[in-house]
Amino acid sequence: MSLQCPRCHSPKVASFHHAMKVGAAIGTVGGVARGVGAALAGGQAGAAIGAFAGPVGITLGSVSGAILGGLAGGVGGCALGAQLGESLDRHVLAHNLCLLCGHRFNLPA
Repeated sequence: MSLQCPRCHSPKVASFHHAMKVGAAIGTVGGVARGVGAALAGGQAGAAIGAFAGPVGITLGSVSGAILGGLAGGVGGCALGAQLGESLDRHVLAHNLCLLCGHRFNLPA
């Protein structure tokens, strides 16, 4: 089903996803911070496991845990923020613009 302007019924409609982009960015930053924080808080476990390999193992275990935690948290935060932003775009903000008559509208419920 193609999107049409409810006013002039033109199929020439542009969709903007500003809230989704902002939500994804904020979610990514928050997720990375939470993931790195959790990984650093659990660094004692990584250091204990890496202790078998000596000081280099302790360092690599802690650093790799922080990086992987940050990546995992960032992906989760980005997905959650994008879903929230898409919901805001779809139901709250008028994110569709008719390129012929200039009417801004939401998708029908």
